[in-house]
Amino acid sequence: MPLLDRSRSLLLLIDFQERLMPVIDQSGAVIANAVRLLKAARLLDVPALRTEQNPRGLGPTLPELAGNEMVVEKVSFAACPATGFAEALGNREQIVLSGCEAHICVAQTALGLRAQGREVFVVRDAVGSRRAESKETALVRLAANGVEIVTTEMVLFEWLATSADPQFKAVSALIR
Repeated sequence: MPLLDRSRSLLLLIDFQERLMPVIDQSGAVIANAVRLLKAARLLDVPALRTEQNPRGLGPTLPELAGNEMVVEKVSFAACPATGFAEALGNREQIVLSGCEAHICVAQTALGLRAQGREVFVVRDAVGSRRAESKETALVRLAANGVEIVTTEMVLFEWLATSADPQFKAVSALIR
């Protein structure tokens, strides 16, 4: 898989919901990295999309990750079958995933996107599960099935590509 290219990328934030996040292992770090990704996407004009799993039961997206981005509601664990999801992705070939739970909704969505022929990048430090072993098992499985496992910093600096980018200072400030 090639490097991330912001002109081909879309950031997908999966199920960062109010009633789910308190039970996620290391949720503070996961949320902080998702916020970094979203801020960088906004600075670099990378479209972002959010999903909400059964929002009546799990509540809305956390306020720090809410915004003008399109939201796809779903009841299936994978986002791919959800009404409006395929249209929301548009022609973006590289999908950068952040969210919860890594071994359920993130994994099923990532595998579904790979089956569609998309390049999928799961951000290891911006995904979470209730138990650390569930997250780690999901990452191993995803990597074995052609999903790239990356970190927040890898995404940010691949989207930038060069320190000459006009947004370099603003994006690099997100990781300090």
